[in-house]
Amino acid sequence: MNGLIADIGGTNARFAHVDDKGAVEDIDVLACADYGSLTEAAKAYLAKYKRTADHAVFAVAAPILGDEIKMPNHTWVMSQSKIRSDMNFSNLRVINDFTAVAHGVPLLSADDYYQIGEGAAQKGAPIGIIGPGTGLGVAAVVFDEQGRAIPVTTEGGHVTMCINTQREWDIVAELKREKYHHVSAERLVSGKGILNIYQAICTLDGIRQEKETPSAITKAGLDKSCPACIETLDLFADLLGTLAGNVALSLGAFGGVYIAGGIVTKLGDWFKTSHFRESFMNKGRSRDYLARIPTFVITHPYPGFVGLQGLAMEMAKG
Repeated sequence: MNGLIADIGGTNARFAHVDDKGAVEDIDVLACADYGSLTEAAKAYLAKYKRTADHAVFAVAAPILGDEIKMPNHTWVMSQSKIRSDMNFSNLRVINDFTAVAHGVPLLSADDYYQIGEGAAQKGAPIGIIGPGTGLGVAAVVFDEQGRAIPVTTEGGHVTMCINTQREWDIVAELKREKYHHVSAERLVSGKGILNIYQAICTLDGIRQEKETPSAITKAGLDKSCPACIETLDLFADLLGTLAGNVALSLGAFGGVYIAGGIVTKLGDWFKTSHFRESFMNKGRSRDYLARIPTFVITHPYPGFVGLQGLAMEMAKG
């Protein structure tokens, strides 16, 4: 087998080669901004590692609705047929990035995630996945009567943001007034969302906006050097909990709700003591129902690759 797999986000393109035994090797992360197209990035990766590939499975942070794919959080517009032709692939499969994570979650080991709060996962029950990164991904896994996992692709990151407090309402109203006609969940629960929350807080409270990036806000929030940044992280965790609870209720996700994406792992131990779990369960008369559903944070650095690896092996077998 001579396969290429890739997980393409709004910021980074992660590539790896899959060898003839199905092992993932030569994992590398390329900045999307450094390349004019996915094809250009893929060719650069293969050249760097002196590899070739006759087939590929790509996961892209975008809806997969036809041959043309437009990324909502990056400038790349791609044609599946043109990529296949330009790369000389015998076979190419392109899926949503969170569909890849959904393929991978049932294959994770216990060392690849940790639990927050109570609850025990029920075998064969639906699983919810939500992941704040550059954007906000949402997916699910359901199981057939033989116990086979069936990933479910969604665009749940673009649902209208739910709010619970006057402060949250004021922030959403500020964003609607200044930036967005529609304040989706992704506008608040993502890397860009952290910046949006912080900027709205500064405007509402009449204070100077000293931080310019999500990473700077996160650092100042974790070291407690900036009150607005502290509040930003608190609200981020609360809103993520609210959304995760909605996913759990919508799916009946007694298989658990898994938090993916790059942001939460960077929050480290702080997230374990945040209000995430309380906000997850804060659904009035459904509180006891949600208390039985476990929530997990994925620590595996490339959960999408776990799913892509299996798909690449299936493709090689024909």
